[in-house]
Amino acid sequence: MLGAPVATSLQGKSAFPEDHPLSLGSGGLAFPPTIPHFLEKADWVFGAGCSFTETAFGIAMPKGKKFIHATLDPNHLNKDVRADIGLIGDAQLTLDALCAEVERLIKQPRASSAAAEISAIRKKWLDDWMPKLTSRETPLSPYRVLWDLQHTVDVANTIITHDAGSPRDQLAPFWVTKEPLSYLGWGKTTQLGYGLGLAMGAKLARPEKLCINVWGDAAIGFTGMDFETAVRERIPILSILLNNFSMAMELPIMPVSTEKYRSTDISGDYAAMARAFGGYGERVTDPGEIVPAIRRGIEQTKKGIPALLEFITSKELTVSKQHYGKK
Repeated sequence: MLGAPVATSLQGKSAFPEDHPLSLGSGGLAFPPTIPHFLEKADWVFGAGCSFTETAFGIAMPKGKKFIHATLDPNHLNKDVRADIGLIGDAQLTLDALCAEVERLIKQPRASSAAAEISAIRKKWLDDWMPKLTSRETPLSPYRVLWDLQHTVDVANTIITHDAGSPRDQLAPFWVTKEPLSYLGWGKTTQLGYGLGLAMGAKLARPEKLCINVWGDAAIGFTGMDFETAVRERIPILSILLNNFSMAMELPIMPVSTEKYRSTDISGDYAAMARAFGGYGERVTDPGEIVPAIRRGIEQTKKGIPALLEFITSKELTVSKQHYGKK
């Protein structure tokens, strides 16, 4: 009704359909440029069901704006961001009341140029990223793997989650959610390997869905043994492993220990591990095999067999967090 752009937190990703013309996508440590662009332009920012917590794993709220904060927890009100209007209560009830009042006041939806502006910014951003999203280089670009994944699965009938670190920041900005509860976007951050349990839980709750966890080689080092649990309990998830034999995200902040002690190095043949557990395991090194491997993995899950696809990727450090128009 207002013609206002809508963004979600990372935890709220999929609460609003990201193929909607007014969707800005989700925040987090990495994000589309549409979000900071419109936050900087905003006069008012309305947050529903969020905490506005200041964190290195989220977007900082701009100064000099007016905020309406709807939250169930009164301890969140005026905690990190001063609210000009505070609304304490259930988010659904608050939004229902707000919609009723807006409809009473403005009668019909407002004309808005926001959708066209969002589309233009998104197109420029995707054009800039397309070389990584469609890269034919080896080792594989993790962005190419996740881009091909999104364009191979039925997104509306998929539940997906990321792990901490690079998989989170490489997946969240580009994955376009379409249905509620189809993206388990935990943030700000937590222990590595958490996504495996989320994917198994999602599959138990919604067995008709394709349930995917995306993790890295550091994450599988923490909880990889529980892939055997998926096999033993016949929980047929699709596990997408981005293996660059390194804790790549830590390379810029651990140069001395990496040089002296190889502290960020990791090794393992995780596809072989999946097969040893009785699941389906496949290692992929060729860009042309990404989509066929994903299709083979999906077919295995339809047979009731958990599948782990291990993609050998580059030590990619670039994430989407620049403001629009900046490199």
